[in-house]
Amino acid sequence: MSLIYHKRYLDHILTWGHPESPERLNAIMNKLDTVDFKPEILTPEPVTDNDLKSVHTPEYIELMKNFGEGWMDPNTYHHEESYELACLAAGGGLLGAKLAYEEKRPTFVIPRPPGHHAEAASSGGFCYFNNIAIAAQNLLTRKKSPAERVAIVDIDVHHGNGTHDIFFNRKDVLYISTHQWGIYPGTGPAELTGEGPGEGYTVNIPFYSGTGDSSFKLAKQQIIEPILKQYKPSIILISIGTDAHYRDPLASLALSSAGYLNLAKHFIKLSKDLCQSRIAFFLEGGYDLNSLAEIVNAIVANFNNNKYELQYTEQLDRDCAGENVVDKVVEVQKNYWELK
Repeated sequence: MSLIYHKRYLDHILTWGHPESPERLNAIMNKLDTVDFKPEILTPEPVTDNDLKSVHTPEYIELMKNFGEGWMDPNTYHHEESYELACLAAGGGLLGAKLAYEEKRPTFVIPRPPGHHAEAASSGGFCYFNNIAIAAQNLLTRKKSPAERVAIVDIDVHHGNGTHDIFFNRKDVLYISTHQWGIYPGTGPAELTGEGPGEGYTVNIPFYSGTGDSSFKLAKQQIIEPILKQYKPSIILISIGTDAHYRDPLASLALSSAGYLNLAKHFIKLSKDLCQSRIAFFLEGGYDLNSLAEIVNAIVANFNNNKYELQYTEQLDRDCAGENVVDKVVEVQKNYWELK
């Protein structure tokens, strides 16, 4: 598994003291320096305007280029260099998805800024351009051997409203999200399943505070795995935010590092079974530096058959606190998929 990283990702500073800070990637890379395994690290190029226009409106792209200094929305501050750095982050996503698709080579993209809250015509939640949506659209429209179907699984604690809305009326992209209900951005109820040709291709799993490992395992078994197997994607893209961890300061789900690693191992195995190991992870949120660094390094180490000892493995949800949510989502999605 290769890492996609650019040192200029560290230049992105929203505001001083902001949790989405360069220290997030520094924590990952510094932890990498302390372990025996050394994964390949690849440097991306920025996306082009045509890449951006495949997902974002021309008016919004021009706004990004010319906005200058100031708040684009209540959570996202724009600097003179924000457009350039956002293009570089999206470029990391393109490279990671391209390698995974063409070479059947799993990748882990660690871009800044993140992307899954960015809508077609607006920023949001620390995001400017939607990295994973741009990558998915690129795979579907490439001239040589385009992907037929892309599955996006979003396990950030916050609902990926941007990705959700961009593909809401499409069936060539399956969007599955686990997230904490009742926090930013306040979207993603179980009843929203897509519209028009896309009806049934959006799967929202809105967990409540305190939901952790056992509930995510149940959702994986009863919802995520059977739907992915029936969808038969050409590639699986994972929006992974480590802010569903019990240590994260911005939310209150209860996944452990072991829970994250088990989910990642499961998705990697599914990609091997369903789409010839075509899988790419895209870092989204995650604001506790220690658990963030541990999870990313553990996933990369495990794939490359290296041992990595986990520290944050406390099981806070042993009794499926989210079972009722899983049952509800199953009932909703039975209209479109064969679920038990």
